[in-house]
Amino acid sequence: MPRAVSDANINRIVYRGELSKRGRGMQAWERMRHGKAHWMVECIAEAMGVFFYVYAGVGSQAAYVVGGLIETPLSSLFQVGWAYAMGILFAITMCSATSGGHFNPAVTIVNCVLHGFPPLKGLRYICSQIFGGYIACLLIYVQYSTMIKGIEAATPAATLAAIQFTPNGPAGIFGNYLLPGSNIGHVFVNEFVVDFLLGVVICGCIDPSNVLIPPAFAPIVIALAYAAFIWGYAPIGLSANAARDLGGRFAALTIWGKGAVGSSKGYAALTALTNIPATLLGFIFYETLLADSDRVVPQANREFYDVHALHKRTGHALGDDDSHESEGKGHVGTFERV
Repeated sequence: MPRAVSDANINRIVYRGELSKRGRGMQAWERMRHGKAHWMVECIAEAMGVFFYVYAGVGSQAAYVVGGLIETPLSSLFQVGWAYAMGILFAITMCSATSGGHFNPAVTIVNCVLHGFPPLKGLRYICSQIFGGYIACLLIYVQYSTMIKGIEAATPAATLAAIQFTPNGPAGIFGNYLLPGSNIGHVFVNEFVVDFLLGVVICGCIDPSNVLIPPAFAPIVIALAYAAFIWGYAPIGLSANAARDLGGRFAALTIWGKGAVGSSKGYAALTALTNIPATLLGFIFYETLLADSDRVVPQANREFYDVHALHKRTGHALGDDDSHESEGKGHVGTFERV
């Protein structure tokens, strides 16, 4: 039987453009996106990644809150956890190849502090992430607006005022609010510990010497980590991502005005900021105590690293001149994996 692939092609690098040639217009656009427009495309990918998991997670959260208000179970905490997990999985698998897949201001800041990620690019990423969460929440509100407005109209004014800016009120679909009677110190511990552990898991998943987590399995492990902690600790009060928190709070402010800040200004700051130092400490903990430079990097991880390192505009590979090559993207991109 003849071989489908000749020996000469076994070790040759093959680019997507060699398998499926694109039209002239698309080729011209790709030259632009690898040149002057590369930062815009990366920011769009970051915004789209956050949009994926916020749209999936907050959508399920909307069904959960609305179901509680009309006393008809439309969702559950279990479903909400899975929805966020699926959204994270979609975000990483669809968008990370373009931007490096941060999708979280804390992860971007960690990369700036520990991996030499450019600070200005990091700022653009963070703004894009928050914007993606904001747009997702506004779109969810539009889709649920008939039900939300109906609930607000049917609820007595005093009752609505008491629950509106709580986890159980309509605004609680989008903004993170302190549960009445909660101890903010306990909520801080809850947020910090969960975010620290998420940082450890993420760092372990991108460790190239972790033989138990090949690159294709890393998105699943990260998604399941978020789901597990949502199932266990969301009822206490959990943000876990400043892009989700600020994007949702800005959406609530857009819809309901200044009252959407919530009764506890301290909690608003806690949910937006705690995950940043906690995630950073999680990465430092893993790199200091669990990582080992003497471990062997398995073949699957070496191939993944090579694919990222070779992802840059090269004239001999794609038939174009190299005037649009971005050396910075090729160098930085190898450290941008989530």
